[in-house]
Amino acid sequence: MFKTAIKGLTAGISCLAAGSVPALAQAPVTYSVVIPAGEFGSAAFLSEMLATLAAAKAFCRAAGDPALNVDCLSERLETAADGIPDGTDYDEVRGVLQETSQRLKRLARQNSDPTRGRVTVTSSANPAERTSRPLTAVSSVAQAAVNQEAVRILEEAATVLLRSAEAAQERQTQYAQIAAAIDSNKVLLRS
Repeated sequence: MFKTAIKGLTAGISCLAAGSVPALAQAPVTYSVVIPAGEFGSAAFLSEMLATLAAAKAFCRAAGDPALNVDCLSERLETAADGIPDGTDYDEVRGVLQETSQRLKRLARQNSDPTRGRVTVTSSANPAERTSRPLTAVSSVAQAAVNQEAVRILEEAATVLLRSAEAAQERQTQYAQIAAAIDSNKVLLRS
C-alpha cells in the first residue's frame, strides 16, 4: 500500500521535441511523491519541506522591512502548510504550521501600525514569488515585544513537534529536522 502526495508545478519547458527548433512554453507539470506504507514520510518531501522553511527567512529578510517580519513569517508558514497534502504522514506537521501561522498573524494584527496599510511583498530575486495575502506591519513601539512573543511562538511549535515525535521512533529524525528549520526563523526576529 502506498500513500501518494500529488503536487502541481509550473515548469518552463525549453524544448518539447528532439527537433532543431526549440519551443518555449509554460506548462503545468504534475509529479508524485510516493510514501511507502509502514515507513514514515519521504526523504524527497522532507527535503522540500526543509527548503521551504529555510526560504521563509530569506524571503522575509529580503523584504527589507522589519515591521513586516512577523506577519511575513506567518504567511510563509501558512504557504508551507498549504503545500502538505491531506492524508499523509505530515498531517501533524501541517497542523502545527497552521496553528503557528495563525498565532503569528493574530499577534501582528493586534499590534499593527495604524499609520500603515497592508502590503503584498514580491521577491526581488523572483518577481513571480509573492506573498499570498497582504502583510500587516507591526508598530515600531510594539516591535521588540512582538518579536519576543513571536520567538516564543516559534519555540513552542518546535517543542510540540519534538514531543509528538517521541512516541514514534520513525518520526524523531524528520520531526527534529523540521523543528530545527522552524526554530531557525527566530534569527530574523532577533536581528
